[in-house]
Amino acid sequence: MLAAAGAQSAYPVANVTLVTHSSPGGGSDVFLRTLARHLAPKMGVTLAVENISGGSGARAVARVAQAPPDGSVLYATTPTYIQTTLLSKPRYGYESLSPVVNVFFDPEVIYTRAQSPHRTLAAAIERARKGPGRAKWGAANPASLERVTMERMSRLTQANAIIVSFEGGRDQMLGVLNGTLDLGIGEIQELSGQLQSGQVRLLAVLTAERMPSRPQLATAREQGIDVVVTKFRGLAGPKNLPTRVLEAWHDGIRAVLADPAYQREYRKEGLVPAVMGAEESDRFIAQFAGQAAESLRALGVIR
Repeated sequence: MLAAAGAQSAYPVANVTLVTHSSPGGGSDVFLRTLARHLAPKMGVTLAVENISGGSGARAVARVAQAPPDGSVLYATTPTYIQTTLLSKPRYGYESLSPVVNVFFDPEVIYTRAQSPHRTLAAAIERARKGPGRAKWGAANPASLERVTMERMSRLTQANAIIVSFEGGRDQMLGVLNGTLDLGIGEIQELSGQLQSGQVRLLAVLTAERMPSRPQLATAREQGIDVVVTKFRGLAGPKNLPTRVLEAWHDGIRAVLADPAYQREYRKEGLVPAVMGAEESDRFIAQFAGQAAESLRALGVIR
C-alpha cells in the first residue's frame, strides 16, 4: 500500500486511458489489458483500455494527439501507426505523437486452421503457385505491417495470393477458422486460445531465429522464404509530455517486466522485452519509419 501510494503521488493523474486501434481480442488489445492488470498496482493508477477502430489506426492516433499532455491518455504503438501515416497521410500521423516507452518486440507467425492440408509455410506457398490467384491470405488492417508482409511474401515467392485485410486480428482469425482464408498472420497472444484448443496450426515464425518459447517452429527463412520482420509494442502520447510522466512509465515498465507473475504471461506469448525510454524510442521510431518507407517504395505503393 505504501508503494502504491508513493507511485500515485508521483504520477500527475489518477486515471489513465490506454488507446488502441485494435479490436477487442486483437494483439494490441490483449497486450494492453494484460499489461494494465500487472502494472496498475505498481504505478498506483487506474489503467483503462479504449478501443477505437477505423482508418487503419488513424482515428485512434487522432484521439491521443488531441488529448491533454498530462499523461492521462496514451496510445499503444505498433508499426501500423507508422505505415498508416506513410500510406494515407492523415491529419494526425505518427509524428503527431511522442514516444513514451517501448516494451516488447513481438514475433509474427503464419498460421492456418488445424484441418488445413498445409503442414509448412513452404508447402502452402507451393500450393498457391499451382493455382495463381486462388489462394487467399489474411492480414490485419490495410496499412498494417502484417498486410505489407503478406504482400511482400506473395511477390517474393510468386504465389500471386489474394491478400484480404481486416480491422483486427480476431476478425482475420475467424476467416482462417471457417476456411475462407488459407493463411493468416499474427502474434501468439491473439492466437493463444485457439492454439490451446487445437483449432489452428502454426506454420512459421518471421524472425531471424526461432522463438525460445517454441523452438520446434521453423522460421520462414529456414523454409527458403527470406522474409524477416520486426514488430514492436510500446506507448506514445501527445506532444510535450512532462519529464516526470516519461520517467514514471520507464520505471513502471522496468518494474513490471521484473515481476515473475507478468514474466510467466509474456514469455508464454513469445514476447521479447525490448525496453527503450523516450529518447531511445524516438530514435528507434524514426529509423523504423525510414525503413518502412523504403519497403513501401520498393513495393511501388508510395513514391
